[in-house]
Amino acid sequence: MAIFAIGNIADSRTPDNVTDIKRIAQQDAKRSLAEDAGANGDDPSAETVEPGRRARAEVTVREPGILCGRPWFDAVFQQLDSGARATWELDDGDAFRTGQRICTVEASARALLRGERSAINFLQTLSGTATTARRVADRAAGTPLRILDTRKTLPGLRQAQKYAVRCGGCYNHRMGLADAVMLKENHLAFFDSLGDAARKARSQAPALPLIIEVETLEQLQEALDLQVSHLLLDNFSLEDLRAAVQRNGGRALLEASGNVNEDNLAEIVATGITCVSMGALTKHVRAIDFSMRIAPAQDGLE
Repeated sequence: MAIFAIGNIADSRTPDNVTDIKRIAQQDAKRSLAEDAGANGDDPSAETVEPGRRARAEVTVREPGILCGRPWFDAVFQQLDSGARATWELDDGDAFRTGQRICTVEASARALLRGERSAINFLQTLSGTATTARRVADRAAGTPLRILDTRKTLPGLRQAQKYAVRCGGCYNHRMGLADAVMLKENHLAFFDSLGDAARKARSQAPALPLIIEVETLEQLQEALDLQVSHLLLDNFSLEDLRAAVQRNGGRALLEASGNVNEDNLAEIVATGITCVSMGALTKHVRAIDFSMRIAPAQDGLE
């Protein structure tokens, strides 16, 4: 996954490295299955079905949305049955309608029974994230505004959710703390001035992007005088956003943050701001309602 960097925002629909996505999905699936299993990895419910029995399952959806999570769904069943095979009718990033069949999967009956909840959990959560991202991205369609996610992700699912954000048409900010020096209010409290903080950051990590959060136009001007190239405008009013754009004159990337929501994106665009970050893309997750129905292989499903 790419992090957000000035002048280098990755394409919103295409993963940087498919192999990396699959590796991340395998790690997440392993952790989810372990969480669901007993101390000895048992599933006494699935074990009521005789070993070696094959089955086929059909996944459908009960509401419209944007699909995301195929690698995670596949990884769950592949870890339980190396011969598991899913046949997908949609790609990640595609829209689906109410009642649509999303995929079928063939595997051992025990694997399908044991993996059902983990697989659907990934699918419903990541599709929920992608659906939110698409709805927000559509609000900014036709404008120069780029909408970024944040680190306000579900614990343990950051890389998965950031992938989902991109499937929905928005963009990724930094993946984690090591990807940039980002000095916010709580960091600046330890320095006598914004200038002292910027100098320390540049001397300590000269190769990393430097992002500084400012809360007033006065701090904005101080940061511009220090030639900071990426400024986070925290909870600026629309009037102050317009003033910030004018003062900036194209010198730094200005990112609006705080009090940014779907309803005020058009007003923010009108100020001249071209980059906003929204924690709501990943922290306010509403799962999509998927259903998985299993039948013995000889019965089949139409």
